[in-house]
Amino acid sequence: MDDVVMVGPVDVDAELDRLAARYRKAGGIGVQMLSAVGGRAEGLLDKLPTGIRDRLGDATSYALTLAMRGAQKSRGAVKDQQPWVNTAVATAMGAAGGFGGLPSALVELPATTAVLMRAIQGVAAQHGFNPDEESVQFDCIRVFAAAGPLSNDDGGDLAFFTLRLTLTGGAMQKLIATVAPKLAVALGHKLAAQAVPVLGALAGASANYVYTRYYQEIAHVHFGMRRLAIDADIPHEQLVTKLQQKMKAPSVKRA
Repeated sequence: MDDVVMVGPVDVDAELDRLAARYRKAGGIGVQMLSAVGGRAEGLLDKLPTGIRDRLGDATSYALTLAMRGAQKSRGAVKDQQPWVNTAVATAMGAAGGFGGLPSALVELPATTAVLMRAIQGVAAQHGFNPDEESVQFDCIRVFAAAGPLSNDDGGDLAFFTLRLTLTGGAMQKLIATVAPKLAVALGHKLAAQAVPVLGALAGASANYVYTRYYQEIAHVHFGMRRLAIDADIPHEQLVTKLQQKMKAPSVKRA
């Protein structure tokens, strides 16, 4: 694994620079990868049949619910994997889902979401958080509230880091209902790419490769911010504001 829990004195500015770089890296290849298999970022959702577009939100909410349950149960049987393993598994699943076009892609959607959820839980553990805790499970769902890799984002979307819901009965379903519409747009792009005639398997593999890399990177930013707030004893909201400022500023490489 490429990240560990931070110990000792923390250089907050340097850590925020590192997290900003990860955030930029997360969405840097989405359009290029999907364009390579015949898709375009603009208008991909319009290529889906109307019936599927109308049901995408409900399907995404259902997939998130199944993913959380399945990923949580699997932790006792299967250890967390290296990021490249998660990416390889999801890529293979995307190829299989895209091979049969939209019908098989829709069947593959919950399974891919579960792989993504499990990968996010693994990142949480790397940063010293327990994925069995309900608050951490909330954070794992909140990672999906980030803009998808096809979005051009200058850091304004980082407000998803501060999403708050009280941990009471039914709160997880409320959170899923809040997050699902945004994730539905991302998954809608994926399904549309898998529907490309002839190239469905390649499109599915490429889309899953992009999305798995993206959400793993976003998870590192999300839980890295949580860890930094604890280690540096700085309010999380203050760190989010600083990260937004860095995201909007020109990228500067450190020596």
